[in-house]
Amino acid sequence: MKISMIVARAQNGAIGKNNDMLWHLPDDMKYFKDKTRNHHILMGRKNFDSLGEKYQPLPNRVNLVVTRNKDWQHEGVKVFHEIDSAITFAKDQNEKELFIIGGGEIYSACLPFSERLYITEVYAEFPDADAYFPEFDKKNWVEVKREKHSADEKHPYAFDYVVYERR
Repeated sequence: MKISMIVARAQNGAIGKNNDMLWHLPDDMKYFKDKTRNHHILMGRKNFDSLGEKYQPLPNRVNLVVTRNKDWQHEGVKVFHEIDSAITFAKDQNEKELFIIGGGEIYSACLPFSERLYITEVYAEFPDADAYFPEFDKKNWVEVKREKHSADEKHPYAFDYVVYERR
């Protein structure tokens, strides 16, 4: 099973503030849906909460939520208290590609054993953000795909879809 991360991050690594996104990029949301549909997705409980009730759990995916709260439950979600247990569950379900979808703490914990990064590189900086994607040494990764997306009437920032594979 391939372990992949998918994230939209600003040039300064920012991914969120106050448990919410920093931007609204509809084409990036479609990209996220298309990549993760019919796969297992792993996220932290705070990230799950940030989805809002309308999107909990994310449809057409197996939602794996990691939380320290032993009493936390949510209908339609597989709850784990350790990341390793969630990964083992996905592997046991014959998942081909597990997607790590955040937030910041989960990304930091999973980066060392992730094999692929789907990063939407947003051409903006958000100095007041409070959640960040971890720094990663690009010497350990090969950029295998880049697709540019200009700013337009629906997208206030230009961005690139970039795929990295671990060397």
